[in-house]
Amino acid sequence: MSTNTSSISQQHAAADGPVLRIVNPPALFDPAPNGFSHAVVATGVSRIAYIAGQGGENGDGKLPPVFAEQVRQAYANLRIALAAAGARPNQVTKITTYVVGYDQTMLEVMTRYVKETFGDRLPAQTLVPVPRLALDGMLFEVDAIAVTH
Repeated sequence: MSTNTSSISQQHAAADGPVLRIVNPPALFDPAPNGFSHAVVATGVSRIAYIAGQGGENGDGKLPPVFAEQVRQAYANLRIALAAAGARPNQVTKITTYVVGYDQTMLEVMTRYVKETFGDRLPAQTLVPVPRLALDGMLFEVDAIAVTH
C-alpha cells in the first residue's frame, strides 16, 4: 500500500477506467505519508467528473461541531457524489481541501480519511486554509476531479 517514490511514477489501471500514472519525482519530498501524490496523469480518458465541494453535513443537513467528524462525513459525502456521477475513488486524480483555522495538528485527521478513501492511489491534492466556508460552523470541505471511460 505504499507509494514507490524512488522512481518517478507508478501506473494503475482500473479494469474499466483510465490508466492513472502517479508521479512523485525523487527530487521532491515523499508525499505519501501526508496522503497525496505530487501529480497524476490520466490517459485513455473519455469522461471527466467534477465533484463540487463536499462538507461534513449529513443527509439531513446537520453539521457536527467536531472537526474530525466533519472530515469523516465529507469523505463519505464525496464517495456518494462520485458514485452518483458514475465514478469511483480510484478514478479521482485531484482533490482540493479547504480548512477553517488550519493548523498542523489537523493534518493527521485529514490524512487518515484520505488514505481510507483512496488507499494507495492517492490523488494530487491542494490544501487551502480559509477564514470561513459556506455555512456557519463548517470547518472542512473537499472537492474532486475524477476521470472515467
